[in-house]
Amino acid sequence: MEQAQEWINYGLELAKEFGPKLVTAILIYIIGSWVIKKLLKGVRKVMAKCKYDESLQRFLLNLLSWALKVFLIFVVNSRLGVDVTTFAAVIAAAGLAIGLALQGSLSNFAGGVLIMIFKPYRIGDLIEAQGVLGGVKEIEIFTTKLITPENKLAIVPNGAMANGNIVNYTAEGKIRVDTVIGVAYEEDIKTVKQVLLKVLTDNPKVLQDPAPSVNVLELADSSVNFAVRPCSKPEDYWDVYFATYEGCKLALDEAGIEIPYPHEVEVQKVSK
Repeated sequence: MEQAQEWINYGLELAKEFGPKLVTAILIYIIGSWVIKKLLKGVRKVMAKCKYDESLQRFLLNLLSWALKVFLIFVVNSRLGVDVTTFAAVIAAAGLAIGLALQGSLSNFAGGVLIMIFKPYRIGDLIEAQGVLGGVKEIEIFTTKLITPENKLAIVPNGAMANGNIVNYTAEGKIRVDTVIGVAYEEDIKTVKQVLLKVLTDNPKVLQDPAPSVNVLELADSSVNFAVRPCSKPEDYWDVYFATYEGCKLALDEAGIEIPYPHEVEVQKVSK
């Protein structure tokens, strides 16, 4: 009987000592969980308003959720009197080891986050980066996938994309098509310009703003070279490029304007 009473007294002492801490810890957990839920909901609305990429939204929200929950667990354990210093040190050491092991991957991850936030390019844009020219097919956390003009799939790490130079041909909604046409020196420059300019203005895929231009580019060895420069939408670039060369050749032939080609002159020495 006396032993039972001792156990009862011991239980009451534990209840007096840890009861308030336990109740407080439970309240902290409940209130903290409610605050985290409201905070994540607010962050989600802000991201949606800023039009963040859907995959980036999910990833950042999950990351923030885990970070806040871990912090809440630390607070609850601290209120219960549990020593969290050792636990925190272990987590920090593990995080450091993982970070060093995945240094390259973390660089690509950080680059992917920056690309999705600042959006130097979007899906469908025609860009040139890291020596690759192509249309953006997918933007993932670690890599960007491009489709080259040869219909090849190029996968470029986001770390290199974020830290390198990027040329976005789609951002302005129009792109200049640079071509060069050469004619013989005997031909009239004004007539040639009129013929070439008509080829450009007759092409419906050539933009009229800015207006296409034809100018003398170079007085070459065997020809007068003209810079024929129409502008088009990025998706029409190759159509305009090939149509310009073909149309110029047909128009010049129809107008009787000569397109010179290199000649070889053979000099023979006659011995006396």
